[in-house]
Amino acid sequence: MILYNVTVKVNAEIQDEWLQWMKEIHIPDVMRTGFFTEYKLCRILERDESDGVTYAIQYLCNSLADYETYRLKFAPALQREYSEKFKDRFVAFRTVMEVEARTNNLK
Repeated sequence: MILYNVTVKVNAEIQDEWLQWMKEIHIPDVMRTGFFTEYKLCRILERDESDGVTYAIQYLCNSLADYETYRLKFAPALQREYSEKFKDRFVAFRTVMEVEARTNNLK
């Protein structure tokens, strides 16, 4: 499995608008591409929030080929829409990771 992680720090004054837009528009648009099997939207704690609130959005896909197809065919338009809506009020970086193991029961 491949984990595509987007870490975003948003200005505090737009946090509510950003969070609503992510839940109602952006994440559903990403999931509708059909390349990801699930996602998690996480607020990062224990950070200085004086200059913004930090979130990690994690998307799982079955293969690196699926991720690459998404990145080439869909990501540019989705990222452009995101940047136009929230320009100069966020910073983001992306990480792609291979998931070595997943389990719900640790023993």
